[in-house]
Amino acid sequence: MNRQDQLSSSDPADWPVAPGWRPLVDEFFGSIVGRKLLSFLRERLDAGAVIFPPQPLRALELTPPEDVRVVILGQDPYHGRGQAEGLAFSVAPGVALPPSLRNIFKELQRDLGTPPPPFPNPGGSLVKWAARGVLLLNTCLTVEEGQPASHSGRGWEVLTDAVIRHVSGSEKPVVFMLWGAHAQSKRALIDIERHKVLMSNHPSPLSALRPPVPFIGCGHFGEARAWRDARQTGD
Repeated sequence: MNRQDQLSSSDPADWPVAPGWRPLVDEFFGSIVGRKLLSFLRERLDAGAVIFPPQPLRALELTPPEDVRVVILGQDPYHGRGQAEGLAFSVAPGVALPPSLRNIFKELQRDLGTPPPPFPNPGGSLVKWAARGVLLLNTCLTVEEGQPASHSGRGWEVLTDAVIRHVSGSEKPVVFMLWGAHAQSKRALIDIERHKVLMSNHPSPLSALRPPVPFIGCGHFGEARAWRDARQTGD
């Protein structure tokens, strides 16, 4: 069994984050909710549970708060072995593209003419997006193998809500892409006067082509680019 693709420690000291996120992360893990979450993770690991991803805070490691220009919210890490790499919608290089990610690449190509990345490397890995200021944040940051939403409600949402509020409090204008009802439930945390909030159905095949706002054809990537370009030029 490859243990490099799963969580091996319940100690947040083993989960690097960019320095700008450190005070927020430390405050969370010092709180009652944070300590209960760590205790839960430790108990599940001790019981032999297989938990993904290996680095739950990778989105906060690769995208410092001062670099965030776009936020894409997911819900739960992928629960298949070798898939989750700590970034919303992203899978490790060489892993077959999940349907939602396939639709994201499809809409990106339709909207901006950007071809899908070569397979197998980077394939569906969105690490390059994260390095360019796209915060790929799941609202729950761990999951057990084959059990979607198995760690929902255990405390991660308190941390990720705090991350969303922190970005919203930034003076720099940011684009929030909220796809599906779960992501859209976080709209109340965002200052919509300061930031651009784009909403559509989830890119899942179950909803990507359905009303009220189909993901395919939503034009979010082009709209985000135009909005950011206008602010950078002072328009």
